[in-house]
Amino acid sequence: MEQDLLQLEGRIVVVAGAGGGGLGTTVTRMAARAGATVIGVSRNQGNLDRHLGPLVTDGLAVIPVAADVETAEGVAAVMDRVRNTPGNLHGLVSVVGGGTPPTWGPATTVSRENWHALFSRNLDATFFISQAVAAQLKEQGRPGSLVAISSITALGAQPYNIAYGAAKAAVLSVVRTMALELAASGIRVNAVAPGAMASPASLLPPDPVLERRAIPMGRKGNVEEIAATVLFLLSDMATYMTGQCLTVDGGISLKWSHLAEDNTPVLVTNQAFLDAMKGL
Repeated sequence: MEQDLLQLEGRIVVVAGAGGGGLGTTVTRMAARAGATVIGVSRNQGNLDRHLGPLVTDGLAVIPVAADVETAEGVAAVMDRVRNTPGNLHGLVSVVGGGTPPTWGPATTVSRENWHALFSRNLDATFFISQAVAAQLKEQGRPGSLVAISSITALGAQPYNIAYGAAKAAVLSVVRTMALELAASGIRVNAVAPGAMASPASLLPPDPVLERRAIPMGRKGNVEEIAATVLFLLSDMATYMTGQCLTVDGGISLKWSHLAEDNTPVLVTNQAFLDAMKGL
């Protein structure tokens, strides 16, 4: 019996944010290899073709769906696909979100436009697709597992990235509240808070010296390590866990050493970007 606890045979798992080639794509691949039928969602059809197409070609049970879960129409399209897919709905992984460098900056200069955009992308999208999947599970009278991707920025202060940090902190509030509301229905709701990741490396390029200085384990994490934690929460290995946030960051949140003396991230080495963050 124990050897089957990580298996997802016959179960449908929705992965929102599956087409970026990073964590969402990796979760999609690993869940499908564990036996799930994965509905991989991205707003960009080209990304789906590029990153999920090879999984389909390899024979994995992956169903790409182009939909924007920041919109009611996009959520409805995903749920229509769920209802028309053979199998039992089991879970959701919400990997949607992010915050591009232009949205960073001092709290005194954050625009309403960027604030609302980051909350829509990180909080609203996560909540409304979670709401829809939970409602469908309740309608079917089935237990399930919802997993939201938060961030270590949600666990403490996030200088020069306040909107993103606040949105990811709000995701944890949603997780805890939904966990209590849905516990009696057997629906678990948890989160994962990744730390500095090796991919993509556009903002945090490889730098072994800085990584040893900033991260207790001496390196950035890889997407497979985060995805493995997600798979654990999806699976029957975690059937007595709800309302929790698993921090997967190499110990960085214990030390907070990734902030330099001026409270900027030491792993960011582009001086022009650092100056722009501080409004210089």
